[in-house]
Amino acid sequence: MFGTNGIRGIANGFLDCGNLTKIGMSIASVLGPGPIAIACDTRISSDMLVSAVSAGIMAMGADVHDLGMVPTPALQYYVKTHDVTGGVMITASHNPPEFNGVKCVSSDGTECSKEEESRIEDAFDSDLETASWDAIGSRTVIGTAGEEYVDAIVSKADVDLIRKANIRLCLDCANGAGSNTTPLLMRRLGVTVVGINCNPDGRFPGHHSEPLERNLPQLMSLMKTGQFDLGAAHDGDADRCCFVTGSGRYIPGDVSLALLARGAVGNGGKAVTTVATSSVVSDSVKQAGGDIVLTAVGSPVVARKMMETGAIIGGEDNGGAIFGDHQFCRDGAMSIVRMLELIARNGSLDEQVDSLPRYHTVKAVMPCRDDLKPAVIEGMRDALKDHDLNTVDGIRIDKADGWAIMRPSGTEPKFRITSESKDEEVARGRSERLVALFEEVVSRLEAPR
Repeated sequence: MFGTNGIRGIANGFLDCGNLTKIGMSIASVLGPGPIAIACDTRISSDMLVSAVSAGIMAMGADVHDLGMVPTPALQYYVKTHDVTGGVMITASHNPPEFNGVKCVSSDGTECSKEEESRIEDAFDSDLETASWDAIGSRTVIGTAGEEYVDAIVSKADVDLIRKANIRLCLDCANGAGSNTTPLLMRRLGVTVVGINCNPDGRFPGHHSEPLERNLPQLMSLMKTGQFDLGAAHDGDADRCCFVTGSGRYIPGDVSLALLARGAVGNGGKAVTTVATSSVVSDSVKQAGGDIVLTAVGSPVVARKMMETGAIIGGEDNGGAIFGDHQFCRDGAMSIVRMLELIARNGSLDEQVDSLPRYHTVKAVMPCRDDLKPAVIEGMRDALKDHDLNTVDGIRIDKADGWAIMRPSGTEPKFRITSESKDEEVARGRSERLVALFEEVVSRLEAPR
């Protein structure tokens, strides 16, 4: 049931009330005995999912703390700082409005490990014994989780620095879970903020909820008016944030992570990112005197590697940054605060971006049946045996002039092939050769025997 980021599906498809109640029971059997906190984003199906999952949790004898509509990192902060044994976030993040999902959180506020998710899946497939009538759990509504989360971020921010900089922010919350908390946070920091798409609405009327360049024409247009110093855009559950410069230039997630990581490591310290993230992050960290650790794709993997290595910052190329001095999960609002601090210290975002090394990245998505994925990886390993291969996640080839990786999607029947180099022709040529080899391996595996 679990993909790379929880259970996802169409509301009243797989995620119907029967399955959701059984999912809640399964979660309680693993994360219990409770209490268990639950929260949601703005999707119109979220009330149904919260009710059904909560019913399953209470049926197992665990109490429910219902936080209402708050960002995913606000739920995680609540779990980390209160006497609960786990958490559940009802969200499909950036997916279209007909989708929803269930994301599980361990007692320390981090996303559940693969082992915990496997135990929940095993419980779902078993006969679970519910509590007796006099031991059924109860539900308590908690209305303070959003403000507690904002308070925690403010306590870690250089408030005086930000206030003195008089930064003007244009904020796009995608009508999602950050629509209340992030504007409140900005006001607490003394930032002049103009919000767009900051009305909680799970139909996402402003634009699709993923903060990609193609979805942010309104924000980019407003930035080009010269009235703002920084543009920021959340996804649906506000655990991610992407940025637009004062001139209206969209900044990809790996570039913003490079800036945040460079600022965080200072004259030492570790940063963690994935084998599929641009070398602009690694280069920036090393130039600042820090060390870089590469790991498999997935924010829970990055977070746990940060905890293991004592890293200061981590993240992926999708706008999801993790700050070790705050909490070990992606946090879009904290990303905005750290970027405000960088602008206050170092000047315009445009100038900071221009100071980074430039890479050319070529991406391809190749269809592949899920049942063929292990054999495809083996076939590609054999075909590339003369190269030094990194197999932390899929297959990565490192060269003096760049790198390339092919890895299976955790949620869809496809592989992602990425090639990067400072030389665009090298990146494109290496991508084309990998794609051709991939097609050859798949064709051979699919041929009748």
